[in-house]
Amino acid sequence: MTGLPRPSLTYRTEDGLRLGALLWRFGPGWRMISSAMLGGGVGRREWVLNAQVAAGYARMDPVEHMDALGPGGPGVGMMTAAVVERYAAAEDGGAEAVATVGLGVPTWAAAPEGVPDPGLPAAPESARETIGAGDAGVLESGGRAPRPGTINILVAVPVAFSDPALVNAVMTVTEAKTQALLEAGFPCTGTASDAVCVAVREDGPAEAFGGPRSVWGARIARAVHRAVLDGARDWRTRRNGPGGVLQW
Repeated sequence: MTGLPRPSLTYRTEDGLRLGALLWRFGPGWRMISSAMLGGGVGRREWVLNAQVAAGYARMDPVEHMDALGPGGPGVGMMTAAVVERYAAAEDGGAEAVATVGLGVPTWAAAPEGVPDPGLPAAPESARETIGAGDAGVLESGGRAPRPGTINILVAVPVAFSDPALVNAVMTVTEAKTQALLEAGFPCTGTASDAVCVAVREDGPAEAFGGPRSVWGARIARAVHRAVLDGARDWRTRRNGPGGVLQW
């Protein structure tokens, strides 16, 4: 297998909540660079997990948590409050991208010190939902819980990259993500908890460049842009719903 494998979707119950998880089993022969807490950095990895967690996630052992949800062995574990089964995928010239998009708290990267992220306006009282059902929830007191939001992006290409090209590819992914968010009408650079993983082949001639004007960097940029744009538009549609009522 030289491309992105089809993910499996499973569900688990945590604290009474039904939460989904996507798992891509790459197998041997892959190198990955990731910002994820589990399996982050650069190295050989064989699987990628994107697990939904409840809004207001406060566990102090996220690495152990993600590791327990994975299949074992070297892998990458990302988490999100977004509904993972609503992932968006795109492909360009062999570069494949998958994005799960949650935009409850969009942020600017360079924000004033000490100023909290405002997030989006709360939904009407009639549009309450249960914590864990999506990117938002209602507290037991009846007040609205903060809307966490995370954009997790997985990219796979069927060629090898040098270490500098891998770093450059992460920059390209981030730039394409921000371009897509702005085009979708979200004035932000992302969210404060976004994660990325880029998977490349271990063997073969290594690409020296991963920027947006290199051959594979340009393909990565277009695939990520399409996936995030589709995911952001889908998130807005679900959030607004028919008649402006929040839907998940």
